[in-house]
Amino acid sequence: MSAHDQNHPINNDNSEEATTHFGFQTVEKNEKESKVASVFHSVAQQYDVMNDLMSFGIHRLWKRFTIDASGVRPGNKVLDLAGGTGDLTAKFSQLVGREGKVILADINSSMLNVGRDKLRDRGLVQNIEYVQANAQYLPFEDNTFDVITIAFGLRNVTDKDMALRSMYRVLKPGGRLLVLEFSKPEHELVNKAYDFYSFNILPKMGELVAKDGDSYQYLAESIRMHPDQETLKNMMDDAGFEQTSYKNLTGGVVALHKGYKF
Repeated sequence: MSAHDQNHPINNDNSEEATTHFGFQTVEKNEKESKVASVFHSVAQQYDVMNDLMSFGIHRLWKRFTIDASGVRPGNKVLDLAGGTGDLTAKFSQLVGREGKVILADINSSMLNVGRDKLRDRGLVQNIEYVQANAQYLPFEDNTFDVITIAFGLRNVTDKDMALRSMYRVLKPGGRLLVLEFSKPEHELVNKAYDFYSFNILPKMGELVAKDGDSYQYLAESIRMHPDQETLKNMMDDAGFEQTSYKNLTGGVVALHKGYKF
């Protein structure tokens, strides 16, 4: 928990429900953050290995597509939110060059440490900063970033609308947000196969490789509870983004949403 998290209002007295979902369970809103935290503390060390196994390596192509769509140029300031083990940050660091800056932000200290060690081992130190931050309360000035990406992180955020507004606030006018996230497969057959894989094979893989079936059960459930393509697009519109669009990848198993701040 970073310092700026201590000043949050703990509960709202307005009529909003005080519960949310953690996978398929209903939990108190103020419980979700710590439950998600324990999942990622648990999986951090094996996260890269599991990503390759779970997606058969395709996550690398999804991320490459995101980088190509980002339009990042030398001198840009980029926020890689929920940046975890730093896959996007590594590439952005090369693209923005000496004049630019990349901030790898993650709410989870274990993930942040794994990412920092990995990038330092690769000699990427010049233009990268690490910040422990909650997406709902980003600790940055208004109009700071040219590009914000959040890859496979939004579905773990308790209040997604609040997080999108926070991202909008810290984006520069003319800046763009890219949200890469699991979504709803376009075809029923793919959907059925994907369900079978997620609920029967994924937790077993987690058990074998990461010695943690429960966390991977949660990750599979969290994907199902995440808003579908159109719903997320509408949420981005509501947060103030313009020219919002999305592109389905791998038949809609994953979607890349894009929006601009003008």
